[in-house]
Amino acid sequence: MQILGISTDNPFSQKAFAESLKLTYPLLSDFPESKVVRSYGGLNPKWANRIARRAFFLIDRQGIVRGKWLPPPEELFPSEAILKAARALQAR
Repeated sequence: MQILGISTDNPFSQKAFAESLKLTYPLLSDFPESKVVRSYGGLNPKWANRIARRAFFLIDRQGIVRGKWLPPPEELFPSEAILKAARALQAR
């Protein structure tokens, strides 16, 4: 299983953010065109579709999206549901 983060921030900001949190997985930058974030429906309409919203996508080895979570900004991620879906996919 591989975890990747992606955002519309520039690479310099991504690096500083990852280092500040001591993340153990890569953060990718989709700056400036936001092509990946846009293709997954991850742009936030509240900010004129210029800023990515928090989202989580579970993608299998064949590249098929098996789960998609786009909680409202005021809600936390449904961690248990995501972990359950990831474990089920990994068990296949």
